[in-house]
Amino acid sequence: MSAFLANDILRLWRTFCVNYEARTAKDPPEAKAKRKLKNYKLKHSRLLTCYSALLYLLAISRARGTIGPEQATAMIGITPTERLERLRVEAALSEAHDIDELLERYERFLQVTNADEHTLIELFLNKDASRAYLAQAYEFGDLMYAILNTIGQHSKFHRLLVV
Repeated sequence: MSAFLANDILRLWRTFCVNYEARTAKDPPEAKAKRKLKNYKLKHSRLLTCYSALLYLLAISRARGTIGPEQATAMIGITPTERLERLRVEAALSEAHDIDELLERYERFLQVTNADEHTLIELFLNKDASRAYLAQAYEFGDLMYAILNTIGQHSKFHRLLVV
């Protein structure tokens, strides 16, 4: 079951990414800024949605050796940030201390995006600001990857997620 659920979550993530990528070569500056804003949001909210679920399942698999329907149902019933908060307090995952930093970075993302779309597009029209925010988005993804590797500890389920 865990392999099928993980595969579905990964497929959802890839669908988000593929649906976002196409048709952007000749866009005017405002359309490019809007696309950059969507990219920024994709690399935070959608990444957190998908990968918090995978981290949660990976931690269960690590602790129990398997993932049952009741654990999967419990994971679905909580928000992405609640998943991370539950992982943060697991004694067996004390080495995954980067979860605090991930949550802090997500909070900063929410603060940045707590504006109307026009204001955000204006922000992303500024090339320096846009580069800085997109760099933060890549760092968010890098941090998620590091946590995935820390929790996964090269287990079979971890391998399934990254290969």
